[in-house]
Amino acid sequence: MTSDAGFDVDVLVVGLGPAGASAAAAAAEKGLSVLAIERNAEPGLPVQCAEFVPMMIGMQLPEMGDSRVQAISEMQTFIGGEEAVVTPDFRGYMVDRARFDQYLIAQAQKAGAQCRFATSLRGLDANGMATIGDGETVKAKLVIGADGPRSRVGEAIGAVNTELVETRQITLDLTDPHAATDIFLNAEIVGGYAWLFPRGDVCNLGLGVTAEHKARLKPLLDALHAQLVAEGRVGETIIRHTGGLIPVGGLVGPAGMLGETAVLLAGDAAGLTNPVTGAGIPSAVMSGKSAGVAAAGFVAGDADAPGDYAEELDDIFGPSLALALSRRREILDTYRQGGLPDKGDMRKSWIAFPQYWKKDAAGIPLSQTGQTLEATQAI
Repeated sequence: MTSDAGFDVDVLVVGLGPAGASAAAAAAEKGLSVLAIERNAEPGLPVQCAEFVPMMIGMQLPEMGDSRVQAISEMQTFIGGEEAVVTPDFRGYMVDRARFDQYLIAQAQKAGAQCRFATSLRGLDANGMATIGDGETVKAKLVIGADGPRSRVGEAIGAVNTELVETRQITLDLTDPHAATDIFLNAEIVGGYAWLFPRGDVCNLGLGVTAEHKARLKPLLDALHAQLVAEGRVGETIIRHTGGLIPVGGLVGPAGMLGETAVLLAGDAAGLTNPVTGAGIPSAVMSGKSAGVAAAGFVAGDADAPGDYAEELDDIFGPSLALALSRRREILDTYRQGGLPDKGDMRKSWIAFPQYWKKDAAGIPLSQTGQTLEATQAI
């Protein structure tokens, strides 16, 4: 409907990745009027993801259309020239991320959400008035920011991701069938790691580093590509390139107010990606659903719903994020002090090794976090 203020809705969702699509679906299912906008012209594109999803998310979303590509059974971690450390029974699957996003968007539309593409958020003022697209104004009772690491919605409430990792990824032919996620740890990869994730006959090969070392991305990835070609594992021809930003500083926001308009952040916008692994898909879907439910509560008159949402995210993700952030900062301190991490440091910084899972800086054992190894890995 329209008013003197412009277009009125119960909920405005900004961003239609897994978090935004899940939020739009959950809010619409509760009977709210929902407008969801996405700056990209095509649903799910461009893909900026390594496309691995652990079994945990599969149990939450048993119907995913035709987005599944292949099953994953284990993880292999390589440190320097050492043989792989195998983490068995590390199950999940590779997905076609574009199809996955399109599936979630279709569910939102089926629930009644209006989804617009090639439509950006141009501004969100102190009273919660949004300006979108070519200048149309939207007044929502609640705004959900699911617009990624550099969220304009988050910026409007002063919740900004300040620690980011830059990534670069190429897709290549895979010489032989492979059913493991391969992780490469190297002291030259500052603040990140490299990966090979199989997708049937092809694979995604990529790595991430701290933003100040972005210039190292191409030479490091080129070197790893050449190594794997020499080992006979992958082809020489690059099928496609991609890359993007990953927030690695932990939870920001995730709730605020602009006048009488409530604001919630979900997924990457809320800093829910794991600071060590870059895991983001499960937390995006889960937080998006929770944000949609919280929106329904707020619109129905529950003024505490945004605060309850923030507490829920902290309860679910806070301990694992804190542990990962502690491990990340420990290894980065080695660089800041002028040294390089040794193999022991790298084992402590990665989820495949028992050293990682010892008590974190707050003294919280893994058994109290409610998280599992699977929950940390989905990039």
